[in-house]
Amino acid sequence: MQPKNLKRLLRALERQGLDVTYNNRTYSVRLVNSPDAPVAEVLLPEGFPVEAKALKQLANLASVRHPLGGCVCRACATPDFHPGDAGVAIGSVVETVGQIIPGAVGSDINCGMRLHVADLTIEEFLAKRDQFVERMKGDYFFGTRDVTMTADAMRSLFQYGVPGWLDAMLDQPTGSVIKSDLPQLAKESDGSANARGERIFLGGSMDGNWQLAPEELVPDAGLVRDGGLATIGGGNHFVEVQRVDKVENRPLAHAWGVREGQLAFMIHSGSRNVGKYIGGMWRDKAKATWQKGLKYPDSQIFLSLLILTRN
Repeated sequence: MQPKNLKRLLRALERQGLDVTYNNRTYSVRLVNSPDAPVAEVLLPEGFPVEAKALKQLANLASVRHPLGGCVCRACATPDFHPGDAGVAIGSVVETVGQIIPGAVGSDINCGMRLHVADLTIEEFLAKRDQFVERMKGDYFFGTRDVTMTADAMRSLFQYGVPGWLDAMLDQPTGSVIKSDLPQLAKESDGSANARGERIFLGGSMDGNWQLAPEELVPDAGLVRDGGLATIGGGNHFVEVQRVDKVENRPLAHAWGVREGQLAFMIHSGSRNVGKYIGGMWRDKAKATWQKGLKYPDSQIFLSLLILTRN
């Protein structure tokens, strides 16, 4: 038997055009007017706050179709999903055949995660907590640090990722990097720190194309300052002080230099203007290639049709 609060929530969602059920800690949702669409699912504890807008965006994602073919096979969301400003809930996961949805890839492509450990006791940290807070405000929230780079360093960052950026900065340090521990940065990026050969996932490098970056960040020459680079932003991004209470994977922890009792600083930076620019660019490309005469999707979630061939 469903609690009254849950029944009230489901009725409210139904009034918004959603067919929603809750069973075994899972919300199943789809649009009332799209009975043939896959049912989208999200695992959430009973009583956990649910944002109706996020569920509506998830149902919209599950129901998108390209008039010329392809399909959405399945849609679901991670438990921390929340509304996105481009019409697709952040945290959505979608499986498609014959089509790609740039809005589902999203604008979070430039987010970053880092974990730093320090041999500090809680008492030592608390004694300098105010200094730490002020530095974090400047470095990650209010953009008062100096992240000036040469045009070459910025192009290398977009083309080759962290290794390319680091090589360029080692050749010609600028801004705050001048005061950084450059050998430490190089060591952290050399791909020899753990059982998988990575301190930074994939070595911090994937094939890129600097020509797809915002024009103001990749000039032909001179200096560039991206005030949003590696800063926190909003949404689910954070700087968090943690303590290592228990080590589960001892070989990996040893390779990473992580020990019980240490303090850990976890940073989740935002995609900021770069992610928003590139995500928007590909969404615009999908809209521009929409065949003339075909009705636009009601959800304004545009798809790109993939042409699949066999050799």
